[in-house]
Amino acid sequence: MRDDSSVYSMPRWAAMRWLVNPGPGTGRDIQLKLIGGLFGTLPVFFGGVINTVVVAGVIAAREQTPPFIGWFAFELVLGVIRLIVLAISRRAALAHRPTPTDLYLVLQLLWSSGVGYGAFISLASGDWVSATLACLSGSAMVGGIGFRNFGAPRLAGAMILTSLGPFVPGAALSGEPLLYIVFLQVPLYLAAMIAAAYSLNKLLVATMQAERENDHRAKHDALTGLSNRVGLAAAVGASLNGGTPHSSDLAALFLDLDNFKAVNDTYGHAAGDRLLKIVAERLRQSLRATDIAARIGGDEFVVLAKGLTSEQATELSQRVTNSISTVYDLDDGVRVTIGVSVGLALVPEHGVDAEALLAVADEALYEAKARRQVKALHTLVMAEDPFRRVAPAAGGLRPRTQ
Repeated sequence: MRDDSSVYSMPRWAAMRWLVNPGPGTGRDIQLKLIGGLFGTLPVFFGGVINTVVVAGVIAAREQTPPFIGWFAFELVLGVIRLIVLAISRRAALAHRPTPTDLYLVLQLLWSSGVGYGAFISLASGDWVSATLACLSGSAMVGGIGFRNFGAPRLAGAMILTSLGPFVPGAALSGEPLLYIVFLQVPLYLAAMIAAAYSLNKLLVATMQAERENDHRAKHDALTGLSNRVGLAAAVGASLNGGTPHSSDLAALFLDLDNFKAVNDTYGHAAGDRLLKIVAERLRQSLRATDIAARIGGDEFVVLAKGLTSEQATELSQRVTNSISTVYDLDDGVRVTIGVSVGLALVPEHGVDAEALLAVADEALYEAKARRQVKALHTLVMAEDPFRRVAPAAGGLRPRTQ
């Protein structure tokens, strides 16, 4: 699979989209990787260009007639244009700009058609040296076409057809009856190579889907579907490495559910799991599409939000708190209410790397929990004896270390 830093555009033309469509059930992410594969395998690309230019040049020098000279000129100019378009495409993909994918695909089809044209005029000429060179070159190119383009089996089939198909009329015009065996060979070879391209494509797509599913499982919490610690670390790293941090770059909210253990102990783990799922859904509904929510522990969650000022981050914290603190229906007539403590950290006020940012948010969370516990204790004592004052225990609650 290709490096995700290079992203090639999907074709815009309907005909090109049809040619590169790998089949139903293939996600867009996999389609983009398959498109990227069409731009890869540079040794095969250069080998094909050099081979066709050299063979066309040698035969043109031997025949010295306009059809062969025109073929050589076509291959030479096309090879230069293809190289330029490939270089432009690779630079655009690295910069995440639109790539000229449609033009690139058209040039591939023109190249395979040139291979077929050379074989046709060589066979029709009756010169068996030229015909042998051209047909040997064309047959060899079919292997490269299949290897390089099986990510798009329809495209591979079209290129094989345009490179091998002209063998048939060329053999018919050669005047040599023995060459009529090509009428049988070419369709069988074409069918076998296209079938091989589809089989390799099916295997490649299945491998990509398995990798995608494994990556998703590795980075997401099985119960809630939110990111897990691994996914959170990847998201923080990607956000902080995306450019120069500034005050509105990234906000991290650490959330810890209050009274979750009581619910779990009283109503059982099934009720606790359902509560966590509802919390995760409420988080999704409270966040923007670009925000990331993660579950990193039993009842601990983290929210990452980009492009927020400190005031907006505080508003987000309040909105999440209000959403989570409403009543939960856990089925079987069980209705509970829980609270949530939130710690907030911003880039760059509280750090410019993942470890520092999350450590500050974690510390702020436990300071918030400490304040809530002291407030709850004070309220309880006031209810028992309104004239009694209680000071917090020496040392209080300390932030949890990383």
